[in-house]
Amino acid sequence: MKIIAVGRNYIEHAKELNNPVPSKPVIFMKPDTAVLKDNKPFYHPDFSNDIHYEIEIVLKVAKEGKHISEKFAANYFEEIGLGIDFTARDIQQQHKEKGLPWELAKSFDNSAPISRFIPKSEFSDLYNINFRLDINNNTVQKGNTKDTIFSFEKLIVFVSQFITLKKGDLIFTGTPHGVGKINIGDRLEGYIEDEKLLDFEIK
Repeated sequence: MKIIAVGRNYIEHAKELNNPVPSKPVIFMKPDTAVLKDNKPFYHPDFSNDIHYEIEIVLKVAKEGKHISEKFAANYFEEIGLGIDFTARDIQQQHKEKGLPWELAKSFDNSAPISRFIPKSEFSDLYNINFRLDINNNTVQKGNTKDTIFSFEKLIVFVSQFITLKKGDLIFTGTPHGVGKINIGDRLEGYIEDEKLLDFEIK
């Protein structure tokens, strides 16, 4: 499987990083070795002093497809969950300043903790889902899927023009504003509505 991630899909997050609001989805990838499951602890790497959290709704791709049309796009995912896109912000900034790719800042081991997945049929409206991240019992990020710039369906359409989607692939759909630094000893808890799906420590 592969992880396809979307940058700057919430206007306020683009603004907080001083990035322009995109007219097309901004796509990057993480390898399967980035996945961290079952609420196992995240061990802070030595190569960065500025790892940031980014809470996101994650789609699990249900079947293979390419060149998908928007009217069929919703058929390509049946479950959603939560994920955190850990980003080595210091490494990212160094690479951006030189006009270089910033995969190293996004793709390192365990940089994509994911929760269990929930059938999308349990939600009456996929575009009115509240989600949040708490660190040490303080809410640091809150989002609602109504605020996405590009809908889940539009993301699937866009990505599938370039990259074949396969069953089990994960699509990280973007983060709301409020990103910030993690520290050793932090406890991260992620919620969709009032259901806790993520609960792990930084070590």
